[in-house]
Order: sequence, then structure tokens, then C-alpha cells
Amino acid sequence: MPRFAANLSMLFTEVDFLERFDAAAVAGFTGVEYLFPYDYPAEVIKARLDANQLEQVLFNLPAGDWASGERGIACHPDRVSEFRAGVDQAIAYAQVLGNKQVNCLAGIYPQGHDRAVVEQCFIDNLKYAAEKLAAAGIKLVMEMINTRDIPDFYLNTTQQALAIRNQVGSANLYLQYDIYHMQIMEGDLARTVEANLAVINHVQLADNPGRHEPGTGEINYRFLFAHLERIGYQGWVGCEYKPATTTAAGLGWMRAHNAT
Repeated sequence: MPRFAANLSMLFTEVDFLERFDAAAVAGFTGVEYLFPYDYPAEVIKARLDANQLEQVLFNLPAGDWASGERGIACHPDRVSEFRAGVDQAIAYAQVLGNKQVNCLAGIYPQGHDRAVVEQCFIDNLKYAAEKLAAAGIKLVMEMINTRDIPDFYLNTTQQALAIRNQVGSANLYLQYDIYHMQIMEGDLARTVEANLAVINHVQLADNPGRHEPGTGEINYRFLFAHLERIGYQGWVGCEYKPATTTAAGLGWMRAHNAT
């Protein structure tokens, strides 16, 4: 059975961020992920990880002004220097936290720029990040996101991501496969994961519709968890869902889906 990590940006939001590490451990999780660590000193987060014997699984490269609606800057031709500075910041945090991979959010398509220029910017930024992260012993993943939740997000499908990866040409660039997003954009989940297992280094989950916990929607998670085990998926599965009520009340899905 895959290893499950609590996404602290979505789960246990009833308490302050640093207290969510404690709550995740009490709930039985052994790994955590979240959007960004940058609002806190790395040493403070590391102390929470160590106190709860938690593994830091994933966080994102700096992604612009999240509060104002930005969702990444990797495809923005006028933000290259900011993106590269963010790579250095992510490496510094990852080295303290023991984090072995970071995610790159492509961002919302920047209006007014030629599509070929935007694509080349994204490719060049991924090349830069993959090389810098490889030198630090950290893997880079990129995430495909549905255009219903984030209209005009640049990276949307597995095939697009594979084509971008081929152009980047780095062995240190992988895919982050979010089951919820890909159910909306393309379906065919089990076959797609199996066909691309060698380049998928992280998986995330939520059910559809609603983006709530497994068992609340149309996705057959009992089958998918068994499928991931059968095909030999070795990475983490990040629980990036919005609890239908409270996190604690919704954790019964783990027993119901043989995920404990």
C-alpha cells in the first residue's frame, strides 16, 4: 500500500499551521506536504518535524503572490530572475528540512505574451531548476492542474507535461500526478499512471466532484490504491483534499479504503 502524506495546507486547518504537524502525527500520518514553508524559519519547521517523527515530503517553489491569485511564475517571461531566486530559496529550505523533492507550478498563462515565448520560458526555467536541484540532491516535479479550478493554468494534461519534459531533457524532472485534477482533465487514471510510472515521482488525491476525501465522489480509490501497489509505485500519495466537514471526522476513508 502506498505511503500517505497529510497536506497541511488543506488538512487540520482548524489549528494554526505549526500545530498541524502535531495533529498529522496524532492522526497516524508519517509524512507531510504543504504549499510553502517560506513564512516560517526553516529551523522552526524542522523542530516540528523532528518532534513528531514526520518526514517532509514535498513543498512548492515560490509561486508569486499567492494571496492575490498568482499560481506560479515559471511560465512568465518577465519573472525569470524572480523564479531563479526562488529556486535558491527552495534549496535552502529543503536542505534544512530534509526535503527530497520540490514542485514547480507553471502558473496562469501570462496574457500579452506569444505562446511560443511562454513555452520556451517554461522550458528554460525547468532546465535551470532541474540542474540546480540535482546538484543539491533534490528532485524536481511539475504538476498538471485542471482549468476548471484555475482557468488558464498553463500545464493541464499528462501529454503536455511529457512533451515539455522531453524538451527540457533532464533526468531530474518528473511529474506530480494529481488524481483529482487529471480525472477532470483526461480520466483514464490507472492506465496513464501505469504507462508513465517511471516519470511520476509524486501522486496527490482528492475525490471528484467537490475535491473532498476519497469515498465522497466518483473515483474508485480502493481500486486505485491497489493498482498503485500492484504496479510498484514507490512514492508518496499526498492527501490534498478539502474535508467535507472536519479533518478528523473525514479520516475514516483511510480504513474504508484499506489505506492504513
